[in-house]
Amino acid sequence: MFWDRWIHQIREAFSLELDESGAARYGILRRNLVILMGVVTIVPLVLMAAINYHEYRKVLGQELANPLRNIVNKTKHSFELFIAERQSAVSFIARAYGYHELVDPQRLNHIFRVVKQEFSGFVDMGLIDSRGVQVNYVGPYDLKGRDYSDQNWFHEVNVRGIYVSDVFLGYRRFPHVVIAVEQTSLEGDRWILRATIDTQRFNELIASMGLDPDSDAFLVNHDGVFQTPSRFYGGVLEKCPLPIPPVSYQANVTTAVDPSGRPIFLAYAHFVHPNFVLMAVKPQADVLRAWTTLKNELVVLFLAATTLIFLVVYRLTGNVVRKVREADERREAAYQEMQHHHKLSSIGRLAAGVAHEINNPLAIINEKAGLMMDLLQGVPDFPYREKFQVLITAILDSVERCRNITHRLLGFARRMDVHIEVLDVNEVIHDVVGFLEKEALYRNVDLRLHLAPNLSKIASDRGQLQQVFLNILNNAFAAVAEGGMVSITTWDADSERIGVSIQDNGHGMSPETLQHIFEPFFTTKKGSGTGLGLPITYGIVKKLGGCIEVQSEEGRGSTFTVYLPKKGPELSEN
Repeated sequence: MFWDRWIHQIREAFSLELDESGAARYGILRRNLVILMGVVTIVPLVLMAAINYHEYRKVLGQELANPLRNIVNKTKHSFELFIAERQSAVSFIARAYGYHELVDPQRLNHIFRVVKQEFSGFVDMGLIDSRGVQVNYVGPYDLKGRDYSDQNWFHEVNVRGIYVSDVFLGYRRFPHVVIAVEQTSLEGDRWILRATIDTQRFNELIASMGLDPDSDAFLVNHDGVFQTPSRFYGGVLEKCPLPIPPVSYQANVTTAVDPSGRPIFLAYAHFVHPNFVLMAVKPQADVLRAWTTLKNELVVLFLAATTLIFLVVYRLTGNVVRKVREADERREAAYQEMQHHHKLSSIGRLAAGVAHEINNPLAIINEKAGLMMDLLQGVPDFPYREKFQVLITAILDSVERCRNITHRLLGFARRMDVHIEVLDVNEVIHDVVGFLEKEALYRNVDLRLHLAPNLSKIASDRGQLQQVFLNILNNAFAAVAEGGMVSITTWDADSERIGVSIQDNGHGMSPETLQHIFEPFFTTKKGSGTGLGLPITYGIVKKLGGCIEVQSEEGRGSTFTVYLPKKGPELSEN
């Protein structure tokens, strides 16, 4: 149950499903995008780095181990060759000379001197009879007559016919090895030729490996006893602290830790005979120093790349989320604008119906009032003639006033449909101003009309022009303070166009605001404007074949100038 609850909490924390009603949805969206993009980009990078690290370390280890393996192999062969040559020399002497010849001191001395000249390392040589007694001896020691019958090597050579000892001190008190070969005469007598080999040549072979000061190489027997001195782990005949590696007659390289705690590469090779193991030690730190430096640089590069990726991802997701947020806001504003237009359309249709229904009784009232006026003219001596004329005139004026109102309502309703007609722009302006007279009066706005009396008529859409002038005037009324001034001027701009300017002395606009006023959804009316009024105005003017210009200065007011063609616009089929 704990795991289920924990997994559920993790899923909720990183869920991609956003609560559209939540104010923090964009923060959650950005967090999820950062996580996803981070995982998508960082995980392959981490995997690639891990694989490359493993493979490179593996290849590097092989490349570093090969030279160590080769040098151990070559040195092992040198050891085996050295011992085999001495063993062959002793065997040859034993087979080439009989017991009676070797028992002769002069003959054995001669043979020993010849052998010593041809092969280095020989210290002495002795002949041992079947009883184990050394019956002849050539060398620097007085060992003639020495009884070896109780020595282990004596019994081993009797069994195997040949014997090569480990390094030992013996009577000679210096490290050496013994090679003993058994021989049987034609008469059946058994005897042993025994030679002592100085192990100094072993040390020379180790030195010839050319190891660096931090490395070591030595020879041990199967009991782990040093046969040659070690630079770090002990002298001859001391116990080697390193474990004896498994048997392998080919040079092999493995890793280990020496008694001082250093990680090391251990190269080794077992001898077939005698039972020696050649071991070479090289500290891993020295071998992998270049790799460690490269690894540290790669780690720094990886961290830098990861940081850069996260910064880029964070920045990109910020831009994406911001655009998504702006798109959502535009969608919401467009939806509200559609609702507003739908509402206006409904009001327009309702106004048209109301105006139509009112016009009929107004026509009857107007007709009846006119008839009453005509009847009154036919009765000159009617005592209340003047009073009735005043009353009938008041009725006719009220009917005319109601007719003007219904006319405006019908004009507002007709703007929903595009209809090109020849019209007087001054009349259109009067219609629009009629909608704003009450507001101008209420706010004490000085609404000035400078309309050209002989303004050319143009072919255009009345409803669309009403909307254009109404939008501009609404903005002008919003810009001026109580007691401000709004001026409307019309004139013939040239032979093809007329001009209409709407000027106010309101707060004006900054140059930066002026650059964006015709962009959809751009508004300075925080919380009240949709940012669509002027873009729609601009679109209508362009659609009617005109153009619109704006001059504005902060603190001094704005002037919108609309130029309209006198000829009708060429409307597209769409």
